[in-house]
Amino acid sequence: MGIRPVSRRGPRAVFLDRDGVLNRATVRDGKPYPPASADALEILPGVPQALEALKRAGFLLLVVTNQPDVAKGKQSREAVEAIHSRMRAELPLDDIFVCYHVDTDACDCRKPAPGMLEQAAARYGLYLPGCYMVGDRWRDVDAGHRAGCRTILLDYGYRERAADNQPAERVTSLTEAAGWILQDAAKRSDNEITY
Repeated sequence: MGIRPVSRRGPRAVFLDRDGVLNRATVRDGKPYPPASADALEILPGVPQALEALKRAGFLLLVVTNQPDVAKGKQSREAVEAIHSRMRAELPLDDIFVCYHVDTDACDCRKPAPGMLEQAAARYGLYLPGCYMVGDRWRDVDAGHRAGCRTILLDYGYRERAADNQPAERVTSLTEAAGWILQDAAKRSDNEITY
């Protein structure tokens, strides 16, 4: 029995980091931090329109976010869930995947590990090389690369290590990222079969 072909047709997704991509992150000492509560959540300008454009093009919109402050005792799980409830109410998101671990937990879901993207692929039947990962940190780029996705970095010039892998594109807003994704997806064939 041979290997079954996998069609590149079917659901496509844009994976989105949360803080710094969808909402404003608080930057301290050159590193981004999440909002403390749903009341502190500020959706970035242009985000609803960018997501609507991707949605109209047929993409699933899936948030994949590390929230280690829960494990560190700096934020409650309820506060994170309240933020996500507000996001779901205000944005056309299809699903939100969350890793609450820290690096020392050595889980397979904390980015740069690709676990959350792989969970989403299993849940939605995604062909990951036909998907995109948009993030503002090295962890997002490396997680997307490890999952086989095209990666886009919102480059805010944070003072932290670089990704192990170069992103396919660097942008300064989700609006710009969405435009690039739509152009790139139009160039790529959805009719190919890979073995």
